[in-house]
Amino acid sequence: MKNVLISGAGIAGVTLAHWLHRYGFGVTLVERAPAIRAGGYKVDIRGAALQVIEWMDLTERVRGMRTEVRTGSVVDAAGRRVASMDGDTFGGREHDDAEVLRGELHQLLYELTAQDVDYRFGDSIAALTPTSDGVQVTFAGGRTELFDLVVGADGLRSTTRALAFGPDDQFVRDMGYYVSVFSVPNHLGLDREELTYVGPGRTALTYSTAREAGARAMFLFSSEPLSYDHRDRAEQERLLTAAYAGEGWELPRLLRAVSDSPDFLFDSLSQVHMDRWSAGRVVLLGDAAHCASPASGQGTSLALVGAYVLATELAAAGGDHTAAFDAYERRMRPFVGENQKLGPANIKRMVMASRIQVRVSMVMLSLMARLPGKDRMLAKLVQPIHRAANAITLPTPTRHTGQAPAHDHTSAA
Repeated sequence: MKNVLISGAGIAGVTLAHWLHRYGFGVTLVERAPAIRAGGYKVDIRGAALQVIEWMDLTERVRGMRTEVRTGSVVDAAGRRVASMDGDTFGGREHDDAEVLRGELHQLLYELTAQDVDYRFGDSIAALTPTSDGVQVTFAGGRTELFDLVVGADGLRSTTRALAFGPDDQFVRDMGYYVSVFSVPNHLGLDREELTYVGPGRTALTYSTAREAGARAMFLFSSEPLSYDHRDRAEQERLLTAAYAGEGWELPRLLRAVSDSPDFLFDSLSQVHMDRWSAGRVVLLGDAAHCASPASGQGTSLALVGAYVLATELAAAGGDHTAAFDAYERRMRPFVGENQKLGPANIKRMVMASRIQVRVSMVMLSLMARLPGKDRMLAKLVQPIHRAANAITLPTPTRHTGQAPAHDHTSAA
């Protein structure tokens, strides 16, 4: 039995742990944080990712976790609703797409694996040393162990990638925007509603869901590269507040809540581009390998699909990591490429460059909201994301632990 170390207990890492255990691998998962992270924004599960969820026997539970956001509106500086539409249209969802809170999905996946996986919270990888029959891993806590394979699922700022492949500046491409998400009091009394404010170079939104009593706020703004400590929250809060100085609507009030929020997130909108996702017995997964950025709307789906494909190819290859990693890349790269294209296109629609562009956009949205064919026009705008979400054919999983999966391929579309 192969023993696999996974670095990073995010959606990708925990999903991979499930599938590897199901296929008979021994799994250890190390995570720098002291526990599974709660909070985070709402995320969509689409296309091939829905098939992975079904094969995990989680479809009904995921459907029961839907946010049930009913309406979405764009507001001006005075708070007037310029345009409104139903929640699914506003969020670009169709058919069986599921919008859920990332933290709830994360907790569900963790509970699915907690009894079968050796979770080690509060630790991280400090060094990787290839050997003739594995990878010797030195942990930050001081322990050294030998594993057959190491998977870096530790996100955009991957330590595993830095140790095995090189520093971030070789692979991380900033898109010229920053994002922040955190919980806020529902002082607007929103009931499963999302409100979006658009200013020149700055967009902000707040929403409530059926799953929480409070609300969440998201901020997206364009900027030259910012130099800051990624673990210094106070510094990040100052950068966020400064970026929105002088903006109207409810932004000052939302920003005053940032210091009290338990789940603050701040980072650049960036993508990861690599010529190869594996080096010897080390392989990357999810954002560590191919971050498409939150602007793509496909980060969670990419994590779910990538974890399934990697585990399935390892099982199909009988643990032959060289063959499995090659097959994993061949299958995933076209899918990743289609989804990475979404980020740059989407963010330009989400964050307007100038006041003139904002005004024109507000007029167009107001007119579109009154047209009888608005639903068809809006559907066309979101077609690219649904094409990308289905741009892969998945192998069928085995139903028996430890047995290699059949490779008669079925479409996830």
